[in-house]
Amino acid sequence: MERIKISAKNLGQVALDDFCPRCFWIKLKINNRLPWQIFPGIFSSIDAYTKRIVHALIDSRDNPKPLWLKGMGDITGYLKVPHWSKFIAEIPSENIILSGVPDDLLLLGKEANVIIPDYKTAKYTETQDKLLPMYKVQLNSYAIIADQRGIQPVTALYLIYMEPITDETAAIHNLNEDGFSMGFKAFPVRIEKDSGIVNEALEKTREIYELSKPPDPREGCKDCENMDAISELLKG
Repeated sequence: MERIKISAKNLGQVALDDFCPRCFWIKLKINNRLPWQIFPGIFSSIDAYTKRIVHALIDSRDNPKPLWLKGMGDITGYLKVPHWSKFIAEIPSENIILSGVPDDLLLLGKEANVIIPDYKTAKYTETQDKLLPMYKVQLNSYAIIADQRGIQPVTALYLIYMEPITDETAAIHNLNEDGFSMGFKAFPVRIEKDSGIVNEALEKTREIYELSKPPDPREGCKDCENMDAISELLKG
C-alpha cells in the first residue's frame, strides 16, 4: 500500500454528515493542495491569544482561576506543543501517517495527566454544530498521536468555545481611544475519548484512496457541482 499522509482535521471530514467521497478522493490524491483556498490569519491570531490568556491564568498566583477553567479540573500547568513535523503517529495497519498540531496541552493534578483542548472562536449552542463529528475525530487523533510521542496519559479532551461578546452594553463599554476591544465567554465541552472513531476514519480513508477512479459524489454536493461546471467550461 502506498503511504498516505493526512492531518487530524482532514481525517475528521470522513465523519461529517455531508461527507462527499468524491471530494475526499480528490483531496487525498492531490495532498489537499486545493486551488483558491484562503484562510483568514485573524483566527490563528485569536487562537494564539486565547492560549496566552489560558497560560496566564494558570501561571497567576494572585488571581483565582475562573469557573470555566476550574470546571475542567485542577489544571496545574501546560506543556510546549511539539512542532507539526514532530507531532505525528504511524498507523501501520493502514500505512498512514497521521499528523496535527493541538492548540494546547494542559496538565491536570499532581499526576500530571494531560488534557488536550481545542479552542474554537465560535458561538456556543446547546445542540452544537454540524462540525462536531469532525472535531471528535480530530481531538481523538491528537490523543493517539500524543500517546505515540510519549505525551501521556491523555485523560480528557475538550472543545472550548470562545464566544464573542457583542451585545450593545459591551459595545458601549469596550470603546477606547485607539478603537475598541472585544470580550469572549468560554464554554468548555468535554469530548469522549474514543479511538474507535479514528480507526473507522482511517479505514475509510484507505478504502477511498485505493479506488482507481473517483467514487460517485454525494447527492447534492455543491463542490462537485461547481467542479463539474468548471470542467464543462474548460472543454469549451
